[in-house]
Amino acid sequence: MPKSVYLMALGIFAMVTSELLVGGLMPQMSEDLGATIPQIGYLITAFALAMALGGPPATLAVLRLRTDHALLVLFVVFFLGNALAALSTTYWPMLIARVITGAASGAFFGVALSAVAQVTEPHLRGRATGVALQGLMVGTLLGLPLSALIGGQFGWRVAFAAVGVLTVIVAVATMVALPRLEKSDEAGELRTEMAVFRRPRLWFVMATSTLIIGATFAAFSYFTPILTEVTGFSRDIVPLLLLGYGGATVIGNIVVGRLAMSHTITVIVTGLGLNTLFLVTFALFADLPVPALLAMVGIGLVGITLNPAMITRVQRAGNARALVNTVHSSFITMGVVLGSWIGGMGIDAFGLRAPLWVGVGLALLALLAMVPAALTARRVGHEATDTPRAPAHRERPVEQDRAARTAGT
Repeated sequence: MPKSVYLMALGIFAMVTSELLVGGLMPQMSEDLGATIPQIGYLITAFALAMALGGPPATLAVLRLRTDHALLVLFVVFFLGNALAALSTTYWPMLIARVITGAASGAFFGVALSAVAQVTEPHLRGRATGVALQGLMVGTLLGLPLSALIGGQFGWRVAFAAVGVLTVIVAVATMVALPRLEKSDEAGELRTEMAVFRRPRLWFVMATSTLIIGATFAAFSYFTPILTEVTGFSRDIVPLLLLGYGGATVIGNIVVGRLAMSHTITVIVTGLGLNTLFLVTFALFADLPVPALLAMVGIGLVGITLNPAMITRVQRAGNARALVNTVHSSFITMGVVLGSWIGGMGIDAFGLRAPLWVGVGLALLALLAMVPAALTARRVGHEATDTPRAPAHRERPVEQDRAARTAGT
């Protein structure tokens, strides 16, 4: 596994940590910026929407650059956004900072996954994607408690500054370790990049990812009130329980990353089936501590951890380039927004168990959407059923391309 893949994971960790910072620093930020708690909450929404809607345009803006140069530009923009956040004394500059960092983060996910595809052998690509996405899992696991710890000890501005320092370190290390990633002949052609989006199948596959992630986040967004008000745990112990959930996502991501290339459809269908079972168990037995905890850990194992398999499926339906990866990241982010929004509406109408049933409904819709792919995979006995792969020269890692050019082939 190339070292640069691990650096992509660190970069994603920095982005995810920045996204989660606000959640652990709300009271301090509300007091210092003269804003209400709901207004501070909108900073989380702004980041997510900027990531979903601003990520693709940001990717288009760096499309003509070499992949390593595009990563550097996005690191710089992300750093500037965090610097603005750390220096903000009123609400509106902070809101602008969140939009900047959100858009840069959305583009970075796509470009980083494209870089992973360029530097790894095709048979290692699913595992490499899983390694890169460990930054997402570890960021979810440690980002919020670390930011709350730093913010509590030194102030919320220092927490944003720490993310900025981490960004600089990772950016420098990436520029040193990442090989020179040349553009393909078509990389600067917008029409070529956009042509793949004429495939209805690609949009269908990405929409399925929205449902898969929405099913998990409908429940995850409301774990804390469910665990305290329905299951009966004290507020002091809930952060430890959420750490357990985060640890399960790390383990699940490792397993899915290993199987993503060779058993793509099977992994997604099996994961969705198990997630549905765990969500139903949680909804039925939310008032019983042991079943509730086991179900929550199960959701951690098979929920957002399906990302490597979903990404593999999308890359087969489209390609492994930055724009497809970024648009797919937008669909995933919209799953977060959709799941939490419908889950919240469910609470207003039916109570705190409702988000769990919303998750069940979204998971069943995702399973229904996976039926054609599962049937085709069973009929032909092959996992890559969405569309034929890209031509072989697009599959080769950059080292092989350079060797081939040197040999005159």
